[in-house]
Amino acid sequence: MFSYFAFSKIAGTLIKDKGKTLSKIQEGFAKASENKGALASVWEQLQLLFSLAKDYTSGAYTAIPKTTMISVLAALLYFISPLDLVPDFLVGLGFLDDAVILGFVFKKVTKELEKYQAWRAAKKQKNKIIHI
Repeated sequence: MFSYFAFSKIAGTLIKDKGKTLSKIQEGFAKASENKGALASVWEQLQLLFSLAKDYTSGAYTAIPKTTMISVLAALLYFISPLDLVPDFLVGLGFLDDAVILGFVFKKVTKELEKYQAWRAAKKQKNKIIHI
């Protein structure tokens, strides 16, 4: 059984491969979407982590320490993996450990997430400018 810390090592390697990282992000997003109801308590946090991971990997947002991104990717890998503490197929319990890990990482990187959200808001505002 893999722990979050084992996934941190995997994330450290994965982050070097843009294509594989984006593929894992897409895989995680698909899993999350299929299980939205079971993930209601962490849905917004999970979406923010996916968005950050995608923007970092694509190069759109890089104003974040690599170690922070490794933590985010480790949490997403933990979420994706069927080999976690509580198997995801256990109805009502399967995503409990995932929610704990996601919450832990979310809290750990809160300041960086706030900066990322400010960047996204500024980018969104900039895109709203109407050219006459």
